[in-house]
Amino acid sequence: LFVYIIAGISLVVGGIGIMNTMYTAVVERTKEIGIMKSIGAKNKDIFALFFFESGLLGMVGGIIGIGIGVGLAKGLAYIGSLQLGSNLIQAKISLLLVVGALLFSYLIGSLAGILPAVQASKLSPVEALRYAK
Repeated sequence: LFVYIIAGISLVVGGIGIMNTMYTAVVERTKEIGIMKSIGAKNKDIFALFFFESGLLGMVGGIIGIGIGVGLAKGLAYIGSLQLGSNLIQAKISLLLVVGALLFSYLIGSLAGILPAVQASKLSPVEALRYAK
């Protein structure tokens, strides 16, 4: 139960981190959003851009996490086999689990990016072009 609580807290913190990053991206790219809207981009286009970007950000985090996890598992198995003098301890990585983790990280990233994507898509082109940092 304790592990699930820690995992849940980690997911929430990761989601908040992605959301914060995406809000910053919206603020930093306000003029770009204004230009895109002024040349014909629709709200759904802007939404899709930021929504996909946040999912990609989550997936990159998932790839890094999987790499660290697999590296630690293989490293600890190697150290354990050296200590025991035999290959009793082996790290088995399930492809289904890796693919599931990648899809889940994309899902968490996408969900965390919904509010920033909505904010970006609702920007008025005139206000966005007038925006000065």
